[in-house]
Amino acid sequence: MQTTKLLDDYAPTRDIVDTATAAGHFSVLLNAMKAAQVTETLRGHGPYTLFAPTDAAFRKVTRDTINSLLKDRAKLAGILNAHVVRGKIMAKQLASGPLPTLQGQDLLLIVSLDGVRVGNARIMKTDIEAANGVIHSIDTVLMPLP
Repeated sequence: MQTTKLLDDYAPTRDIVDTATAAGHFSVLLNAMKAAQVTETLRGHGPYTLFAPTDAAFRKVTRDTINSLLKDRAKLAGILNAHVVRGKIMAKQLASGPLPTLQGQDLLLIVSLDGVRVGNARIMKTDIEAANGVIHSIDTVLMPLP
């Protein structure tokens, strides 16, 4: 006798941090999150939406900037929290307009025929689901104003 699984049986079981780790292309982001001590937020209940810069996105940032941020944990935490929005926003729900971040500033989301941009970053892959939210990979590290 064959049984069918309920949709809940396919729900993700990993939190955002573990999901990003398993994805394999967010290692610089994860190391920065550990250095800034912000991983616990994304392991929490949520839900959260993380606009996650890929390792390639971090290669666009100068070495001096990265070294400076690693020395200033509060500033690094602010930048990383500028990539996180409360709520689970799936790709089909993305709409042009401001999104308030955990950092306190709004991200401007622009949906057009050319794709979806958040701030100055292009969303490359959407809907990487986690138990406590969703990840959308982006091609640029967002640098909010101080």
